[in-house]
Amino acid sequence: MSGITKDMTIGEILTVNPNVVPVLLEAGMHCLGCPASQGETLEEAAMVHGIDIDSLMGAIEAI
Repeated sequence: MSGITKDMTIGEILTVNPNVVPVLLEAGMHCLGCPASQGETLEEAAMVHGIDIDSLMGAIEAI
């Protein structure tokens, strides 16, 4: 993994590793460019979408 943590915003994550996009889309996070993605952490977004953060982090780490 390229230093991605659950405390990073989605915008930061996409800057660090744009290859994460398919994982996020598959998880149901379709609004990657919306304003919330610039201020919401991955953990917060996962909670809002009802996604288990540990499973999501595992999928991100598998890239």
